Amino acid sequence: MKKLSDLINIGKICEKQLNDVGINTKEELEELGSMEAWLKINEINPSSCINKLMAIEGAIQGVRWHNLDYNTKKILKDFYDKNK
Repeated sequence: MKKLSDLINIGKICEKQLNDVGINTKEELEELGSMEAWLKINEINPSSCINKLMAIEGAIQGVRWHNLDYNTKKILKDFYDKNK
């Protein structure tokens, strides 16, 4: 099994947080999606920022989060603003 920290944008701390909320594989992360994964992390770590949300989406898409397209970033920002 590939570690989540092998994915782009996912470091050891984010990997641990994902594991702590029951997400252990890329497939589980993809199935749940970035927004739901972020909500779960935010429940245990309310200081989770928008960068983490974007990093998770980038990991799912396989790109640096800085390179997410404008529409994706806007959707994530709107979601973050409503849920923070």
